[in-house]
Amino acid sequence: MEFIDGDGNIIVPKAVRPIVDLEETILGSKKNANKQYRHGNLHIREYDSHYTVHNDKVDPRQDPIGHLLADAPEYVVASLAAAIVGKEVGVRVYKNKRKQGKDVRDSIIDAVAAGVMAGSATGKIAVMVAKSIKKRQVD
Repeated sequence: MEFIDGDGNIIVPKAVRPIVDLEETILGSKKNANKQYRHGNLHIREYDSHYTVHNDKVDPRQDPIGHLLADAPEYVVASLAAAIVGKEVGVRVYKNKRKQGKDVRDSIIDAVAAGVMAGSATGKIAVMVAKSIKKRQVD
């Protein structure tokens, strides 16, 4: 059995139950785990047959922004990329619809829909790229 997963987490068999008091949390990427816990900077995910464990640099319960910047910068990058692209697409769609003679309300609806779709797609791609870069730095 491998003891380190693809994300650099330590894999602990279920038979080796952590002896610390675990606080269940919703903070953090669950990665298909049944539950996840925190104990200080320790982040533990519980799966059917094992746990994965890693140590965060910053406890998100104490400093959520610091945690994002230090431990999950890919979400910051993705959010910024999504906002920038979404806004740009929305503005362009709005201007084009108004030039075509559509009323303001319909132009706004079309612009918001296009901006949300473009921003969401951009955010998803940015997360995938940033995670890939982050993973290569770990390897």
